[in-house]
Amino acid sequence: MMYLAARLILLGRRVLSRLLMLVLREAFRRCGRNVVFDPLGSYSFQTIEIGHDVFIGPGAVFQASDSGIRIGNKVMFGPRVTIMGGDHNIGVIGRFMIDVKEKRAEDDRAVVIEDDVWVGAGATILKGVRVCRGSIVAAGAVVTRDVPRYAVVGGVPARVIRMRFTPEQIAVHETALNGQASN
Repeated sequence: MMYLAARLILLGRRVLSRLLMLVLREAFRRCGRNVVFDPLGSYSFQTIEIGHDVFIGPGAVFQASDSGIRIGNKVMFGPRVTIMGGDHNIGVIGRFMIDVKEKRAEDDRAVVIEDDVWVGAGATILKGVRVCRGSIVAAGAVVTRDVPRYAVVGGVPARVIRMRFTPEQIAVHETALNGQASN
């Protein structure tokens, strides 16, 4: 009996989560087809654009108050991924940081996640970063700089660990992907 009750509770949670996700999709600046996200995550909805076929794992924190976050197509985010498109103005003398509301241009810069990217669990991507097509961000990495195409990055701060493919393999891969896109 307890097993059945637990299964019903889980089913009810999934249904409620799915309904909430459907309602919240409209809050994003743009949200493509087949996007799955944790509706209980933390999002600055109006500054986030999401492409098609995107999965955002549970516990996500995607925040960009004055800049934006652009996510391409076919992107996967593991659980507890954080994207911060902004920062605090820490350069005002004679005021507490929390009291400074004025932003400088360098305080808020967009984050761009291109197509075919996988971001592992617990990774953090900071302001002004572009994660280029086909790259992988390892779990727990802190990304402070742009990630090259088809690179695997990890660490704190993140650095290139290796490339997914050789240049020749990238050419074959890109041709195959372009063929799929035209179908």
